[in-house]
Amino acid sequence: MLRDQGFLRVKEAAELLGVSPNTVRAWGAAGKIPEYRHPVNHYRLYKRKELEAVLRRLVKATLSKGSGRM
Repeated sequence: MLRDQGFLRVKEAAELLGVSPNTVRAWGAAGKIPEYRHPVNHYRLYKRKELEAVLRRLVKATLSKGSGRM
């Protein structure tokens, strides 16, 4: 049901972002990425669209940092 609404678990979010699951948990705890909880089991959940926006910002920041080094 929640997957139909675009939610991902920690492992899936980590794969999407290209980081470890512990990094996803740390970013969520620090408020760097929005984190939700499953209403029944309280697992951490992340919205795919929000993570894709974070990924775009990371890629943009990485590209802009590297553009002036040559």
